[in-house]
Parts: sequence; structure tokens; C-alpha cells
Amino acid sequence: MKQLSSSELNSLSKADLAAMVLQMQQQINTLNEKIAIMNARHFGRSTEKLNTLPGQMSVFNEAEAAAAEAIAEPAIEQVVVRRKKQKGQRKEDLSRLPVRIEKHELTKQQLTDIYGENGWKRLPDEVYSRVEYQPAVKEVVEHHVAVYAAKKNDDKIVRAGRPVDLLRNSIATPSLVAAVMNAKYTNAIPLYRIAQDFEQSDMILGRATMANWVIRCSERYLSLVYDKLREHLCRQRVIQADETTCQVTKDGREGANKSYMFVYRTSELSGEKPVILYQYGKTRSKSNIQKFLQGFSGTLVSDAFSGYKSLDKNDENIRSSFCWAHARRDYTDALKALKGDAKELAGETVAHKALVQIAAIYKAEEALKNVSAEERKTRRQKEVAPLVEAYFAWVHEQDPATILSEKTKDGLKYSLNQENYLKVFLEDGEVPIDNSATERAIRPFTIGRANWHIIDTIHGAQSSAVIYSLVETAKANKLKIYEYLKHLLTEIPKHMDNTSLDFLEDLLPWSKNLPEECRKKI
Repeated sequence: MKQLSSSELNSLSKADLAAMVLQMQQQINTLNEKIAIMNARHFGRSTEKLNTLPGQMSVFNEAEAAAAEAIAEPAIEQVVVRRKKQKGQRKEDLSRLPVRIEKHELTKQQLTDIYGENGWKRLPDEVYSRVEYQPAVKEVVEHHVAVYAAKKNDDKIVRAGRPVDLLRNSIATPSLVAAVMNAKYTNAIPLYRIAQDFEQSDMILGRATMANWVIRCSERYLSLVYDKLREHLCRQRVIQADETTCQVTKDGREGANKSYMFVYRTSELSGEKPVILYQYGKTRSKSNIQKFLQGFSGTLVSDAFSGYKSLDKNDENIRSSFCWAHARRDYTDALKALKGDAKELAGETVAHKALVQIAAIYKAEEALKNVSAEERKTRRQKEVAPLVEAYFAWVHEQDPATILSEKTKDGLKYSLNQENYLKVFLEDGEVPIDNSATERAIRPFTIGRANWHIIDTIHGAQSSAVIYSLVETAKANKLKIYEYLKHLLTEIPKHMDNTSLDFLEDLLPWSKNLPEECRKKI
């Protein structure tokens, strides 16, 4: 609003002054709402369940799809009973660990002193278990390669066979590099802390050296598996996509520019073996998405970012389906911003009424979680579609001019603008109602980002994308991350002369030919 002088204000009519006051009040309300939302996000619990609002129904965490009526939280007594170890539970918990038996016996002389000569008999042993822990063992393996020459002519020198080097003239081994990758990309430990941990074991290993190993092994070996997984993913009928920001310091641009890490995954409703793949993008440009999805034909589940939306408009092979979790987000923020007496009237707000209807849609969808895709499609048309149509009919009836909350207006606008895309899931049983599975898949990267903040180079960002992809895909397929990475780094170097790359089939996360030590037992 333009700032007016005293004379200009005095010249205004009562009607103009009243309009100005109303406009200023609206601006104040909007700013207060934004401040309340920022405070809730910064200081509040990370949840969309607002228990402080009277009559508030369950508003779900962004990473979870749930029903309209939340399952009642158990009483303290119930919690205690639930957490109590069942008989035999400890034995079950330890059943996957190797067992070393230590026997504790009395000597014959000790028994004779107690019972007299042959005055005892042996009963069944008393058996109990304890768990011992040994830190990771690090040792230098010194390879001695036999060298031979003829007695009379030493021109012909023959050496005994030796293992294939992971990296030429490097101390790196599959087990060591896999350990570094596992620490950084599974456990989100920055390289400097990994170096500190090695130092505690009397091993000096610099960050630059480890970074070099990670990048070179990723580019040379692991990228082959990544490409194979991308081919598999792009053959699916439904793909889910999302992205988050990252910072790459040496990307050829000046200043602190945003880069992006995209995530793509198989539909959580497809029944296919899960694939989760990351892609680094210097910008958020749609060209990154187009490049990755080259060859894909089907439905893309995402938020309403224009880069995804443009594929629907410009590529006849791709159809967009938008996320209902995003449709409810602005309404949730509107309720979080309520203060004081306004909370008592939360149930009468447009935001609350919108969330009640969306929650009913989620509840109907939740009941279809365990049915086939075909049955899900049929029942969606019968049970879910009427709720969706009722919601949009209600949205069209709302008058934004009567609504003070800007966030509520944003929620209504989002639904109106994306109506056709929000209805797509009703037509295909493999299309999820929201993109929560992808948001969960991207979370490990955001956790790691919070620890190491920036990526130094584009090569580092691309390598991170490859390794995060293998880690998360392996995790989704119930593999042991370290063992799987070690297996890949052991086997791939043996086949680098195989131009057909057919050996990669045996290395995919769902391959039956993976060694047993790669598979989790739980």
C-alpha cells in the first residue's frame, strides 16, 4: 500500500478511509497468520494433528496417509502392557545373531569335595545369554604375489594370480569403501567424523581420500547398477516423484545458488519390487525431469510443480496425478495459526470443514490398502469418488471474499486449480492418493544434508545421487546396506570387460543370486 501524507489522508472520504482500514486489517491478519505458522513450524511438534482445537479430527503427518478418525491413543496402562516382553521374546530377538557357547563346569575334584566319591549326578544346564560387542576390526592385508623366471633366461617373468584392484595403486578395498559409504549415506555421518572414528582405531584416513574413493567407485562401478535400475523404473506404469534443495559450492555459478536432488520411485501400490532413485539437478528445470524419465509412459505422481505439470501438457505418454497431502496442507496451516478465542471456533472455520472432508476421503482410501489394483479401482469409483466429487462441489461454493485466512484461500485455490489432476487416482488402482511414499524416500537425504550442509562439487552431487539410490533401494528390498555395497564393489570390478553388462541382473537388489549375508533376517 502506498504511504500517504497527512494532507492526502485528510482529503480522503469516510468511505475511502474505511476501505483503507479494512485493507490494512487484512494485511495485519495475513502477517499474523504467517508469523503463527512460522512459529508453529519452528517451535511446534512436527505433525499435522492439532489436538488443541476443540472437535479437531485427525490431520495427518505429511509422510503418512491415514483415516478420518484417528485411532485412540492407548492409556498409560495399555502402553506398559504392550511394551512388556513376552515370554521367549528375548530368545527371538537374539535368534539372528551367531552364538558362541562358553561352558562353566566344576572339576571332578571339586564335586568330590562337595558330594563325596561319585555322589553326584548332572542335571540339565542352566542357560542364559549375554551379548558381546566388538568394534569393527581394521587390519592391513599384505599381498605377497609370487614371481617366477626361467633359470637360464629371466626375460620371461610370470606372476601368480592376484585379486582385481578396486582402484589402481590404492589401499581401498570393497569392505573399506563400503564402510565409508554406509557411514555417510546410511547413517548420515559426515566425512570428518568418519575420519575421527578411524583415528580412534589408529588409522589415519583423510577426508579428501575418502571423498575420492566414493566418487570414483560410484562413477566407475555403482553407476552401472543405477542405470539398470533406472531402466527398470521407467518400464513401470506409475512413477512417483519429488525433489528437495541442496547446495553445491563449485557448480560454475557465483554465490550461494540452489541446486536440487530429485527422487523417483515405483508406486507403493504397484506390487513391484521397490526402486528408489535420486537425480542431481543443477537447477529445478523440467529438462532434468524429462532426461530422467526418457522412455517412460504412464502416470507421474507428484506435487503441482510446473516442471512435472508440463510433462502432462507436452508429452502425450505421461499423465500427471497430484498429491492430496498438498491439497490439505494450507488448510492445516490455517488451523495452526489460530490463537486465543479463535481456537474455540475452529470447528466452524472453512479450513476445518475442508479437512473433515479430505479426512473422509483418506478414510475410505485406507480401507482399500490391501486389495488388488483392479479391485481398488472398482471400489474407488463406488466408495471414494462420491466423497471427492462432494468435496469439489463444496469448494466451488465457497466465496473467498468472506474468508479472512489467506492460507485457507490458498487451499481453496490449490484445489480449484488442480481439480482434474487430483481426481486422476480414481481411474487407476496403482496410483496412490498422495506422494507420501516419495516424501519418506527423500527424508534420508534431508537428514544427511542437515549434517554436512553442502556438497563440494557436481561430481560429488552426482555420486551422492547414485549411492543414495542404491542405499534406499536396498533398504526397501530388505537388504543389509553395508553387505550389499561390499558385494557390488567386489563383483563389478571382475566383469568390467563384459560389454553386454548382463552380469548386472545377478546384482540387482531382488536377485535370488545375492549371497545370503546381504539379506536382512528381520
